[in-house]
Amino acid sequence: MLHLALRMAAHRITALLAVACAVLGGAALITTTGVLAESGLRSQLPPGRLGGADVVVAADQEFHPSGDLPVALPERATVPDRLVERLAALPGVTDAVGDIGFPAALVDGRGQAVPAGGDPRTAGHGWSSTKLLADARVTGRAPSGTHEVAVGAGAGPAVGETVEVVADGRPAASYRVTALVDAPDADGVYFADATAAGLAGRDAGGAGPRAGTVDLIGLRVDEGAGEGAGSGAGERVADAVRAEVAGTGLKVVTGADRGDAVAPGVGSARSLLILLAGSLGGIVLLITGFVVAGALGVTIAGQRRDLALMRAVGATPQQIRRLAAAQSTVVAAVALVPGVAAGYLLAGRFRELLADRGVLPAELPLTVGPLPALATLLLVVAAVQLSARCAAWRTSRMPATEAVAESRSEPRTPSRTRTGAGLLLMLGACALSAVPLLSRTALGASVTSIAGILAAIGLAMAGPALVRSAGEAAVRRLRPGVAAPTWLALANVRAYALRLSGVVGPLAMGVVFVLTYTLTQTTVLAATSDDARTGTLAQYELTAPALGGLPDGTLTAVREVPGVRAAAAARATTVVWEYEELGEPAAESAPATILGPDARDVVDLGVTDGGLDRLTGATVAVSAEAARTRGAGLGERIRLVLGDGARADARVVAVYDRGLGFGPVVLSRQLAAGHTTTGLDQRALVRTDGTSAAQAGLSALAADRPGLAVAGTAPDAAGADAPPEVWINLALVVVLLGYLLLSIANKLVAATAQRRTEIAALRLVGTTPRQILAMMRREAAVVAAAALAAGLALSAVPLALLGQGFLGHPWPAGPAWLLPAVAATVVATAYLTVELPTRHALRTPPADGLREA
Repeated sequence: MLHLALRMAAHRITALLAVACAVLGGAALITTTGVLAESGLRSQLPPGRLGGADVVVAADQEFHPSGDLPVALPERATVPDRLVERLAALPGVTDAVGDIGFPAALVDGRGQAVPAGGDPRTAGHGWSSTKLLADARVTGRAPSGTHEVAVGAGAGPAVGETVEVVADGRPAASYRVTALVDAPDADGVYFADATAAGLAGRDAGGAGPRAGTVDLIGLRVDEGAGEGAGSGAGERVADAVRAEVAGTGLKVVTGADRGDAVAPGVGSARSLLILLAGSLGGIVLLITGFVVAGALGVTIAGQRRDLALMRAVGATPQQIRRLAAAQSTVVAAVALVPGVAAGYLLAGRFRELLADRGVLPAELPLTVGPLPALATLLLVVAAVQLSARCAAWRTSRMPATEAVAESRSEPRTPSRTRTGAGLLLMLGACALSAVPLLSRTALGASVTSIAGILAAIGLAMAGPALVRSAGEAAVRRLRPGVAAPTWLALANVRAYALRLSGVVGPLAMGVVFVLTYTLTQTTVLAATSDDARTGTLAQYELTAPALGGLPDGTLTAVREVPGVRAAAAARATTVVWEYEELGEPAAESAPATILGPDARDVVDLGVTDGGLDRLTGATVAVSAEAARTRGAGLGERIRLVLGDGARADARVVAVYDRGLGFGPVVLSRQLAAGHTTTGLDQRALVRTDGTSAAQAGLSALAADRPGLAVAGTAPDAAGADAPPEVWINLALVVVLLGYLLLSIANKLVAATAQRRTEIAALRLVGTTPRQILAMMRREAAVVAAAALAAGLALSAVPLALLGQGFLGHPWPAGPAWLLPAVAATVVATAYLTVELPTRHALRTPPADGLREA
């Protein structure tokens, strides 16, 4: 069977190239998705500034919902500092260091703030943290006084110089540099331990919400215990530490796991990779399966005569299906190897895109293992086997004489079951399109593109019947004097509806995919921007990114600027909302804004019930969508897990409409106090009287204070304010569209090349090459027009309902050039992929064309 399959494949190279290209592109996309998913589950950061610690004790930065994947918590949770002495007393421990991080930045000679570390929010440390660095080389002595610091060797100042430092929001103060620290990831500002604890509000006698805590505890073990706690003695130390902290919820990590303790936000980045792979995986599998099935359908349709003759000489139906599956699997096996390799390369490029857009930490590597390749192999081979057997099903089941008779024509009537299933799928897609009317969320909007693709698959199933009906209607309306090429083209449409629908369907899917996926992103972005723009009463915002947050006293100074009517501070965080869904416990991570009662003068959330003036204590405001779906109306109590893992029971004091622009939940400042990595506010929203004097006053204030920046709150019309996810999704559209177009082009070329016999027969009965070219061009025009009409029709309902649900009118938001660009691409693809193979076939003498068939 394999030998026969190889010989058949050798005689159908052109047609099988379409299958090879479909498999190659699909394998690349599935492998890319698998690499992203595996990296989200297994990727690990380098230990960074904890490279010298053998054992690290830190809080668990994940929330573990029942029966679901862990949810990353981005805010730093703390560890009691009294644990440092207990762990230092364990056998084998030579050093125990309680590490803390807090905002710190240097001020240069021009009065500009200069970030001292990778993350300005945690650039300040105590001197003892240098013991956790790997192979640290120190020039000078440790800082001991309250106005002494050490800095990284690449910071610029020399030992003995005086520098200005802004620490934890305090005014810039002078410090003398006593040491330079040279080690990997040693950038930062190092204070005397007591000074650092006082600046960060961590000293045991302090009154702050994080007094008496450290961020993590790093342990160094006796050299005899082995490097990285990797030997038996080192593992015994780690086991002793685990026993000491048992029941506290703290995690003990060693080796490669130490990198997770450096920055809690990395867990969120890995969770994003898992979510991205999950959302991308569904689209990729749908499109890949559709394209591979379509390519195999065209290929096996061209072999019906060969398969029918085999039936006539005694081949069983099972043997026919096995033969079709075997030759397709051979071609798939050849294309899988470069496809999988390309998938690993594409995943690397995609990671670079995510890092450039700030979605992933630049140092987070991809996990490159064999599992994505194995999953791709199984999925693609299964799809190829199933598609090939389905494509050969009709020929294999027919009596031998009927199979031979039908090998040069198509079935007289399309399958009613297939047509009915396709129509039902299109109706179901229309019903699914109503979700954005019921759920004005990003998740609700994502259903639009899924509905469009399901409708396109339904079109492919019902396509033969629809194309035949349209072709018959067109032929009946032809005038007697119509040109011969036009009559031939429409006659082919009617007689070969299955062949024509096989190329119209993929082109229509490309139109649907581009329109629905792209316009969904732009519509959600427009609705979000509209919510934020309408709800933001403030004209200006002040930020201090280089300082890790706004310095103390900024808000008071802003309110004293002439022309300022109101000012309020705001911060962003993440919470996990626990609720019940259909009687089962559920949890969802969501962005949250931290505001106070004074925020009602600078933002208008569209409050429909309650008021922001009550936003004090353990209270929250929730969006109307969340209130409706989670039973969180005014006065109800909700369960939250804050960004550092602390549980909170909060009362709803306001319900608002503008959830897209401001998130599903707003926390009071008191509820969030002590549960963020830094206690500093991220920005101050300022509403003025609109005069130029007020703007000048704010600019002067920012110029007078190091690190402070003032900007307008109006969104950037050029799209620079678009979230990174938007650009990532658009990049995915480009990649998937490229795969679709390549596969469609190969399929069209293969379908046209298989018509050599038809073209040769037409030439033998007197049809001129010019008339044949004219006929084929008219068929290409029919293909392009049908694909565009079908794609637009299938996209219209989902996009109209999306626009109505998100924007209040039945059309989406998006670039005006998108539709003309899609139309031009479809027309060019249809024309070129028909014109070029036809010209090639016309160069072959008719007798040779019939002989080769």
